[in-house]
Amino acid sequence: MLRRVLVASTLVVLLAACGDDGGSAAVDTTVPATASSTTSSTSSTTSTTSTSTSTTVAPTTTEPLPVPAPAPDPRAKEPKVEVAGIEIPAIGVQKTMYEGVSLTVLDIGPGHWPGTAMPGHRGNVVVAGHRTSHDRPFRNIDALVPGDEVVFTTLEGRFVYEVTSTEVVTPDAIWIIDQTDGFTATLFACHPPGSTKERIVVHLTMRQPAG
Repeated sequence: MLRRVLVASTLVVLLAACGDDGGSAAVDTTVPATASSTTSSTSSTTSTTSTSTSTTVAPTTTEPLPVPAPAPDPRAKEPKVEVAGIEIPAIGVQKTMYEGVSLTVLDIGPGHWPGTAMPGHRGNVVVAGHRTSHDRPFRNIDALVPGDEVVFTTLEGRFVYEVTSTEVVTPDAIWIIDQTDGFTATLFACHPPGSTKERIVVHLTMRQPAG
């Protein structure tokens, strides 16, 4: 329990600056032991018909669930390590995804939370990105609706995930990095644009190829 509280405290500090323009924001770092409930929901029941090709099938063997790494210092100097390509056709995003979620990484592009699942693997692929600074890859993730695609390309193949829901949470909602028994992914960024008051979180599930 103590480790979860410490991780939560660091996460609040880390996400306090996500998507800002280099300034700092005053944030209450007194974090309760349990993650707060969501503050609002922007889930939509509207689905879209999409087409995809060359999707890689999820592994059939049972994998142990990944263990997310603790949140880093927001200003930690992390190496530039490319781990995948990320495409979000509905909002015109086609970027390289890097390993790490410190500002050092997010200033370059979307970052994969270390220790969370990798695309195509069992668990929850957690990805952060800026909305109002640098190249703003997640600027319009609030426009995503259920059925929209997020495509990850790694050395193992091409993996298509579908948006299932979107919600807005408070900065201490560390449960968003929790791992799942299925093949899921989570995108998150500060909300609203230009503010660090809340976080927008987009949930996804990997699509299984037809047949």
